[in-house]
Amino acid sequence: MHTPSRRTLLRVPLAAAGAGLLAACSDSGPRPRPGPRGTMMAAGNFVPPGPAGYVEPSGPEVRAAERRRGSGRVRMVTLTAGATTLDLGGRSVRTWAYQDALPGPLVRATAGDVLSITLANRLPETTTLHSHGVRLRCDMDGTPGLTQDSIPSGMDFNYRFTVAHPGTYLLHSHVGMQPDRGLYAPLVVDDPREPLKYDKEWVVVLDDWVDGVDGSTPEKVLQQLKPGGGMAMMGPERRPTAHPHEPPMSAMPSPPKNTGPNRMLHGSRSRILDGVGGNVSYPIYLINGRRPGAPTSFKCRPGERVRLRIINAGSDTAFRVALGGHRLTVTHTDGYPVQHRETDALLVGMAERYDVLITAKDGVFPLVALAEGKSGQALAVLRTDNGRTVPPAGVKVPELDGEVLPARRLVPADSVALDHREPDRKMRIKVTGTMARYDWGFDHKQYDVRERHAVRAGERVRMTLINATDMWHPLHLHGHTFALTGLDAVGARKDTAVVLPHRKLVIDFDADNPGLWMLHCHNQYHSESGMMTVLGYKK
Repeated sequence: MHTPSRRTLLRVPLAAAGAGLLAACSDSGPRPRPGPRGTMMAAGNFVPPGPAGYVEPSGPEVRAAERRRGSGRVRMVTLTAGATTLDLGGRSVRTWAYQDALPGPLVRATAGDVLSITLANRLPETTTLHSHGVRLRCDMDGTPGLTQDSIPSGMDFNYRFTVAHPGTYLLHSHVGMQPDRGLYAPLVVDDPREPLKYDKEWVVVLDDWVDGVDGSTPEKVLQQLKPGGGMAMMGPERRPTAHPHEPPMSAMPSPPKNTGPNRMLHGSRSRILDGVGGNVSYPIYLINGRRPGAPTSFKCRPGERVRLRIINAGSDTAFRVALGGHRLTVTHTDGYPVQHRETDALLVGMAERYDVLITAKDGVFPLVALAEGKSGQALAVLRTDNGRTVPPAGVKVPELDGEVLPARRLVPADSVALDHREPDRKMRIKVTGTMARYDWGFDHKQYDVRERHAVRAGERVRMTLINATDMWHPLHLHGHTFALTGLDAVGARKDTAVVLPHRKLVIDFDADNPGLWMLHCHNQYHSESGMMTVLGYKK
């Protein structure tokens, strides 16, 4: 047994992105250069609308924080976003993706590297790239209208930043409903002093899929969810105050005409999520871009130790994940190590990531990702033989009904645990909205780029997120990791966490990354309806 080399892709069933090494520069800021169809855009002059007195995305405080991260060798990657036809395993769809692949190509670096990603926009509309979970410089965060202008069609943009922390991350568009197409790719930052011992690695990307199926698009589905078929609202406008109670699912309005098949989820219920499973009834669920009827397979030998990096790239679905015949040893969540815990299954909300270890038994075993509270599942196969037999698409594994380990019960490794310190600042934010009005927001307000929740550099911040809705929400804070700090939480470090209906999520984080940072629900349909706000550092 050995610790795999950071330069080895370890038989991951995803193509590695091209990478090159250049001499590192003292400041890993953007470097403009000509693009194939236009001049490459670069950060540096963008200032979002809003009140004075806050750190700007490319301000001197941001540049100083980036210099403190240091710089190493440069990993150069190009991602091209374009329209394409994808084979999901016997079902072809027209969609948008990176490098004509689903998921997009695996991007890999080592902690301390400078990651230089050129995003070539060949879509018919603007786009950006967000490095989800990475504590990076603000002007490289990819949040349109807040940290940069969106990248026009036919233009390139160079994202260049130091990746200081190892972990499993996710690259995805941050424009509109684009993440519910194929615009996502896994990002792995290796630890040069990796303490885990394992033989092989399997990157597992989960997704719920609707784009291009029988005329559906994510935008049409969002229109169905809006009262009267209204389009998403992303500006400073206001909606009526949310009513405190949801109507019964049978009372939900019918979808408007000309929006494709009805994708509204009805009659959903999840005990684990304490309510409905989501808003959207997806026709297909995927693991590594493949339908359950034609699953991807991962080959290893009996007794080999395999590290699974599990990423939920879905937009409206939490997956309950289990490997038939095996227990999972959880080693990391959202890229940060935890004290190892065994479990039968994991619940993985949108944009959450878990690393687990298994010791492969002899045979063929289904890896099942059950769409929690919905009808359907995704499937992949772990095998130790050369046969072609695969489990049926609807295979049931008893581990799914066994122990499901919640993130709040995970204990952080000593190396990443926050020190005991009283918060310097406390803030309370209410999560609001209803299915009936689809007016999701914070504190009864839809997103307004001009608003700020103020913090100052060096503060320990305690944020209490109070879910006043009848739905669960995976909440994500850009640019930071936080410790789960609630009554029964024991401090695991995360950047995305689920808050259940009529519960609260209490998190502590250190204000150590200056800039303007998005806080939002990672249900794409909720965020595009207004459930976003801004954390801003005061100068």
